[in-house]
Amino acid sequence: MSEKPDITVVGTELASEKITSTELLARHLEKIKKFEGTLNCFVSIDEARAKQDADASDRRYKEGSPLSLIDGIPIALKDNIHVNGQPTCNGTTLIFPFGAEAEVARKLRAAGAILLGKLNMDECALGAITDNPHHGRTHNPWRIGYIPGGSSGGAGAAVAGGMVMAALGTDTLGSVRLPAAYCGLVGLKPTLGLISTDGVVLLSPTLDHVGPICLSVRDTILLLNILVDKSPNSWSYDPKKCYDLMELRIGVLEQILASDLTKEVSGGFEKAKAELRQNGATLTSLSIPRLNLRKLRRQAFLIIEKEGSEALARPLQDHSGSFSEGLKVMLNYGRYASREKIEDALTTIAEVKAETSHIFDGVDLLISPTAPQTAFPFDGPIPDNQAELTALSNVCGYPAITIPSGLDSSGMPLAVQLIAPAYQEAILFGAAMAMENMWGSFIPPLTANL
Repeated sequence: MSEKPDITVVGTELASEKITSTELLARHLEKIKKFEGTLNCFVSIDEARAKQDADASDRRYKEGSPLSLIDGIPIALKDNIHVNGQPTCNGTTLIFPFGAEAEVARKLRAAGAILLGKLNMDECALGAITDNPHHGRTHNPWRIGYIPGGSSGGAGAAVAGGMVMAALGTDTLGSVRLPAAYCGLVGLKPTLGLISTDGVVLLSPTLDHVGPICLSVRDTILLLNILVDKSPNSWSYDPKKCYDLMELRIGVLEQILASDLTKEVSGGFEKAKAELRQNGATLTSLSIPRLNLRKLRRQAFLIIEKEGSEALARPLQDHSGSFSEGLKVMLNYGRYASREKIEDALTTIAEVKAETSHIFDGVDLLISPTAPQTAFPFDGPIPDNQAELTALSNVCGYPAITIPSGLDSSGMPLAVQLIAPAYQEAILFGAAMAMENMWGSFIPPLTANL
């Protein structure tokens, strides 16, 4: 696999003075100028601060003291993550007040990253297509008129469109992994609590995660090392079994077959499994008793609506006009759900956690398609099962990563999702890097399409 123009490559070029941070920023601002009118990825751009920070980065490189490998790298954040000097709208027309900068933004800034702007999202992160009623649709760089995924759709489209080199999103039932999958990128939902959510406008405190969307697995490792908040002493982000699938034990849940996979996704997944076997991996069929992925997704979504109605109660009361009626309907459903419904949902989640407690006893990780379908048009039917394969890892707190595995017959990205035991990001990364090395990377033909 040839080297990709990812952070790892560009960071080395910055360190060797083949390019300056100012030049790199100008290159990305030019991409934004060229494509933003079509893609609609950004809610706000802080160009003045970005240029100041790029100048400061250039001085550090000249002095031989860059802060990290991401010093001078343009990165953007989903619009529910607080960044000093940039408004946080959380997908609404309201500017949410905040005190300190989000911990993840602070860590990126301390490492020298250029925090270029805030990215479009589904309203209050409650959605999966990024068709925002206040800020408009974000289009998939692979095909205009198609969804980029959600709720971190602006993040996926901005990275795939070459506007930034990486982005941060939030993932409640798949909102980092779905945009990454639909846009042909790598998206990580880390172990619950591994990356701080301080300074993030939360939707569901028990399920929300912050995660990066990147061009490569190695960039994802790099960012996680910077963003990690608290971890056990035994935790390591260094890949294990890297570039080698031999002896890797992979579990395939039988329940995937009940998830209404499209023909393209099903065929692509069968091809991926065959290639893994050819390269030495052992795939084992597994079943979790009483696990119904569709029921789990619905029950988890009810908890999100319930927790979201509580987390957003004050702004909804004080600034009702800043929120769409559709959002209010969803949150009110959770707010007024009966105690019996809520208890039933919590029982389902508790049962799934108990049932999966030993699922990794005989395998290193689980594999599935990331979504039951590839990206689809805005103007067609919206499938309600998008998060059916991603919800399990949020509910259980397991780390999960999506990587591109090919293209379907129409040229849209296919993706697989890997899930590992809690705090086993090292195994996850090792397997993902081996698969990425096998399948390569996929860049949208943006300049040809626009």
